[in-house]
Amino acid sequence: MASTRRLSSTLEMTSTKQPASRRGSERRPSGRRGSELSGFSSRRPSIDPSRLIPMDKTTHVGGTDDFNVVFIGAGNIMFGSDEGPWNHSFRFEHKLGLRLKVVALIDPAIERATAVLQKKCDSFVVSAYQATRVFKTLEDFVKNMSPKDRPRAIVVGSPPMFRGTIQPGRDVEMQIMKYFPGVAIFLEKPIATGPKTELFEAFHIAKAISDSKAICSVGYMLRYLKAVQKMKQIIEENDLVVMATIARYACAYESIAKPDWWDKSKSAGPVIEQGTHFCDLSRYFGGEVDIASVTAHSLDWDENAGRLSAMRVDESKIAPENRIPRVTAASWKYDSGAVGSFTHTATLQGHNYSCELEIHADGYYLKLVNPYVQPVLYVRRPGDDHEQMYTFPDDDPFFSEVSNWIDCIEDIEEDPEAAQILSSYEDACRTYELTWAIREASERSRAARLAAKQANVFEEETEAEAAA
Repeated sequence: MASTRRLSSTLEMTSTKQPASRRGSERRPSGRRGSELSGFSSRRPSIDPSRLIPMDKTTHVGGTDDFNVVFIGAGNIMFGSDEGPWNHSFRFEHKLGLRLKVVALIDPAIERATAVLQKKCDSFVVSAYQATRVFKTLEDFVKNMSPKDRPRAIVVGSPPMFRGTIQPGRDVEMQIMKYFPGVAIFLEKPIATGPKTELFEAFHIAKAISDSKAICSVGYMLRYLKAVQKMKQIIEENDLVVMATIARYACAYESIAKPDWWDKSKSAGPVIEQGTHFCDLSRYFGGEVDIASVTAHSLDWDENAGRLSAMRVDESKIAPENRIPRVTAASWKYDSGAVGSFTHTATLQGHNYSCELEIHADGYYLKLVNPYVQPVLYVRRPGDDHEQMYTFPDDDPFFSEVSNWIDCIEDIEEDPEAAQILSSYEDACRTYELTWAIREASERSRAARLAAKQANVFEEETEAEAAA
């Protein structure tokens, strides 16, 4: 039997090379924009992991000019909470320093927006927020905007049900391009949570963003993990062809007290709303998916094995057809011929999730463990049955995605490979398409199973009547 002893070696990914001076005057034509679409294959954009500098070791982008930003959404994604590491404003403050000027905070919940704004003004980052104005809608801001308030970048952290379509009230991307053509856009994932019939609208938006040449990035932050970029580096340096991707996402359902999450009609279900990150990582390594090949099965609330004992919501208030599955297991073929699989479970209690991604290639096995908290990468190579372990202390992919996006906006002449948009809007659309394909496949499987069960019951009743 091959030994499973692991060779542990901590990989300090902080570059020993001092970052080049970042001056706003050092600009060049950029080929790194997230709106510039290229052929989709497993050879997606990547970044040398040594260039992903920790937030506390980076330097502010140089310059004296203000960097105007509009925040859309005043919730946890933008300003943080105890529920997770999300906090875009915190990363912008560290990246831009005194240059950051949030000219508008847009949220229909005016009181909440005003409250979070006051907390910022009472802190050491007051210079970024002391002139910030709160508006209910983007249109209200435009009507009251002075020329000096024109934004260089817009960050969208509003709920996904308000974006990803071309319908009034749910078309924030189209509104941004209407009022601020060419202005850089950062959007959270998933791009939408509407019905599958609206998917084509998201691709319509993707084309509009591409045509506008706006620098657009979507918040699939796991692509910016140093561990993930180390995996890409190993694959590219050894000219590997990915043969299989195996992803698993086990959430701690006991800690999820938001009723909407448990309601498919509001959150679109756990694969679309939550598992999207690992479906995206699977595509990042495996390439484009043959959507017609997607198959899936689910364990649902009304099955014996689907009973949960520590739910913090009253599921009886949710319509039976909208209750989420406890387990979804999917598999598919990539266009390359490789095979992918993904399993999402709502089975763990407590608070910590358990997530893993395996990449298999000829002679190589790469396994990413615990990417949300403390990523660890295990690598097995040809000629050695042992696994080498890499750790990545102090990594913050949320900062890396923001930092790279701003560097692309600034178009800083440092290194052609230093800043890359790793998730364009169209790429995000394709991940959204995959998650919907998984949900639909699992629902078809469930419907077929229920129909077969009903047919068996009918047949048994018919036989019983005939025997009587």
